[in-house]
Amino acid sequence: MATGQKAAFFTSWVLKMKRFTHRNEAFECKNCGKQVLEHQHGSCRNHCCHCLFSSHVDDNPGDRSSSCQCLMEPVFVEVRTDQTILRHRCQGCGTEKSNKTAPDDDFEVISSLVFPSRQS
Repeated sequence: MATGQKAAFFTSWVLKMKRFTHRNEAFECKNCGKQVLEHQHGSCRNHCCHCLFSSHVDDNPGDRSSSCQCLMEPVFVEVRTDQTILRHRCQGCGTEKSNKTAPDDDFEVISSLVFPSRQS
């Protein structure tokens, strides 16, 4: 990578980090109604660990500035060597966002997204 490319990459990374507001809060899931505790593994909780639904509350991570506020449905899981990525689609505006799964996420629900034919 050339020096100019490295500088552009670093600048892009810094700008993304400035737009990230660290919020790790407990909440009641708007989809299943279960209480969701704060993330206990050094990150931020952005979806229900029981049903994997999220809420479209952020424009940038943690800013709580989205005017949409609709449910975000888990629609896809990407399994990588070192992590599992969950893709959500907003039921109101169609925005899609990706986030890492958490160790306490319901494995059966994740599996049903990876293997849709196995749903009961």
